[in-house]
Amino acid sequence: MKKLGIFIAALAITAFVGCKNEKKDMDKSDGMEDSVQMDAAADQEAMKEAPKTVSVSMQSKSGSTAIGEVYFSEDNGIVTMEAKFSGLKPGTHAIHIHEKADCSAADGSSAGGHWNPTHQKHGKWGDPEGYHKGDIGNFEADAKGNGKIEMQTDEWCIGCGDENKDILGKGLIVHEGADDFVSQPSGDAGSRVACGGIIEK
Repeated sequence: MKKLGIFIAALAITAFVGCKNEKKDMDKSDGMEDSVQMDAAADQEAMKEAPKTVSVSMQSKSGSTAIGEVYFSEDNGIVTMEAKFSGLKPGTHAIHIHEKADCSAADGSSAGGHWNPTHQKHGKWGDPEGYHKGDIGNFEADAKGNGKIEMQTDEWCIGCGDENKDILGKGLIVHEGADDFVSQPSGDAGSRVACGGIIEK
């Protein structure tokens, strides 16, 4: 009888220890799941916060020697454009975003007209009377034919899918002359001397 009592007690202890270990394993497993979920959330947050970028190589058009590199980056809803050019004629040049990322035509005409998704009249950027989303403006080329321009705006995005803001799939054009911000529909800036497509590589 005494042996039976000892056996039952040993059985109860074993069962208790087994349950405790099982609970520990479950707690560990729950902890691992929480950790995995936290890691996934952190990865998603990092992806959200990482700036989107796209670079554009500008090709010479209309018999010019103009070339350049344009870099777009988006961070917290603000798109920054940084552009550098060489091989231009000294003086003032217009730069615009056009409808298509197609630079196949020798004169750059394949890029279409100005990007104007909101159907405004052409004008200087920020003009209360209206302007195209592609109306970047003018910049100066020095005596050596080098020029640069920078711009920041929350009216563009990179790959967001909003047709009124998304610059992906559009073309970038540098013109021979200055934009007068008055002539319709494009500012009478002359021939297209450089073209580049805003596309993800």
